[in-house]
Amino acid sequence: MPAQKTQYKKEVALTKPDFWKNNKRYYDLKSYWRNLFGCTVHKLQIDAGFTCPNRDGYVATGGCIYCDGRGSKLRQQGPLPSVTDQILSGKNYYTPSASKFVAYFQTFTNTYAPAEKLKVLYDEALAQEDVIGLSVGTRPDCLPPEVIDLLAGYAQKFHVWVELGLQSVHDKTLKYLNRGHTYPQFLEAVNNLAGRGMNICVHIIIGLPGENDEDVHVTARTLAALPVGGIKIHSLLALDGTPMGKMYREGSLQMITQEQYVSRTVDVLELLPPDVVIQRLTADGYRDIFLAPAWAANKLNVLNAIHKELERRDSYQGMRYK
Repeated sequence: MPAQKTQYKKEVALTKPDFWKNNKRYYDLKSYWRNLFGCTVHKLQIDAGFTCPNRDGYVATGGCIYCDGRGSKLRQQGPLPSVTDQILSGKNYYTPSASKFVAYFQTFTNTYAPAEKLKVLYDEALAQEDVIGLSVGTRPDCLPPEVIDLLAGYAQKFHVWVELGLQSVHDKTLKYLNRGHTYPQFLEAVNNLAGRGMNICVHIIIGLPGENDEDVHVTARTLAALPVGGIKIHSLLALDGTPMGKMYREGSLQMITQEQYVSRTVDVLELLPPDVVIQRLTADGYRDIFLAPAWAANKLNVLNAIHKELERRDSYQGMRYK
């Protein structure tokens, strides 16, 4: 396990988790928001035109080796609509199934700009009717004090998530992926965010080259000890036009099976605290450039397999959390 420790200790009472009452075996985002706000809440995806420091040359070039460098579909179609127009379009899609919305700044690194520019974009999103908060996707190395102060200010009035791309706690893996940051930098970001009123969500990938079951367990146990409020679990995808897609086409990339993915995902759920919100259990999208693994193309089938494995084990999120 990485030697660095957070200054904050996460403590969760070891009682039967509340989601068990609703025949749930993990704490999903929909249930979390309904418990918190008493209504259905949806994220509205926003592409605000950012890039990444491992893409533009600041810390590296080329981006993460698994990442689709084209950005969102909106970006591929031409000039980006305004934040307001993107939110209105998203609301029209989800209404009337949702009554409240969270503006999700998703594409690339959404704090990779001066705080003054970020404030203009975030203010525009929060000014829209029925938008109750922000979810900001970013990197551990793109959270300077002034940006954290900005986000903490919003958290005093709005529901705020900061989504940190990590993928793995193992620095050898991060280097292989061309992430351009380290686990200690991630830990520093978590410590700086903790106690400021924001919720922290961490993205991890299962099936990374060179990682076995124990490597994934170490990532889960490490995150379980941190003040993390949410997790997104992604399956590794080989996408055309990416370095990883090239490796797959050349036969040098071995993908894990669905059975391995399901088993590792359930292991992670068991090791996490029961109050951590599971925001995602598998990857989806990218139909036009998807290469492998074939099983990952059927998201519903993967989710059903995860649910069946939880039932087979008679298990649930937090069962092995210590």
